[in-house]
Amino acid sequence: MTRALSFIQPTGDVHLGNFLGALNQWTLGQHDVDGFYGVCDLHALTVTDTPSVIGQNTVKLAAILFAIGLDPDVSTVFVQSHVPEHAQLGWVMECIVSFGELSRMTQFKDKSAKREGEFIAAGLFTYPALMAADILLYDANEVPVGDDQRQHIEITRDIAIRFNSRFGDTFVVPKAVMPKTGARVMDLQDPTSKMSKSAATDNGLIYMLDDPTTILKKFKRAVTDSDSEVRYDRENKPGISNLLEIQAAATGRSPEDIAAGYTQYGPLKVDTGEAVIELLRPIQARYNELMTDRAQLSALLRSGAAKARATAAATLERAYNNIGFLPL
Repeated sequence: MTRALSFIQPTGDVHLGNFLGALNQWTLGQHDVDGFYGVCDLHALTVTDTPSVIGQNTVKLAAILFAIGLDPDVSTVFVQSHVPEHAQLGWVMECIVSFGELSRMTQFKDKSAKREGEFIAAGLFTYPALMAADILLYDANEVPVGDDQRQHIEITRDIAIRFNSRFGDTFVVPKAVMPKTGARVMDLQDPTSKMSKSAATDNGLIYMLDDPTTILKKFKRAVTDSDSEVRYDRENKPGISNLLEIQAAATGRSPEDIAAGYTQYGPLKVDTGEAVIELLRPIQARYNELMTDRAQLSALLRSGAAKARATAAATLERAYNNIGFLPL
């Protein structure tokens, strides 16, 4: 069975675009793969310096992952810092990758440029080494990534090949694959841009935990166009097409079929908002249950960490033995 490996940072609130575009695919495909899904809180430390924030965000994100339907009896859901092998192998990876390779990483260049004049953590520079450890610990053959993450997979491959050449066959060399994607959800106020946490305002974002009144209000204010025809045309009618795609993802119908039932924009906005409210209702209910029963949530994460460590510890031991560290 193919091993699926995906990570998500506990930075910012999860929105509808995250869910319909990626997270829901984890849930839908979990019975077809050996799935490992990690909340990578160690990576969040590169951009967070306020006490307790990472922990609070991690709890909420973990509850969301279980609430959307990830089954702890089927998938391994865990928190990165609960598996110390990530940090241990991360140091080894830092010693295998070169300064020049890290210097060429475009994400570091982009992120450090945006923070010019601010504190820039060294971890932001060495981030790819820890990400390589995240991947290599679980012997994943294929890693689903978007275009913005392909460079990370390439440097992980280079690190794995170099380690294997120096110390003997140790790591599976992974390859990047295009993930199964869901609906492409655009910003309700800027339908030419993807719904994103980095948007200038959250007026166009639907958060997973937004209440029904807020959701409906945001949909009613969604940007459309000056035309009056409801048709699915992503290029010429991005606002209307976005509403149709969102309602299609929430109801299981096609955008074209939905468009045929409307002659005005107003009812389309309201019905799409109500479809999203109904889609999120059971997720929010389960999330609230987990957040009020922290003992259950903690037990689920402990179980996930134990399962993840069983695999990670074996990989780390193999790497240490091949390097030739003195056994305890």
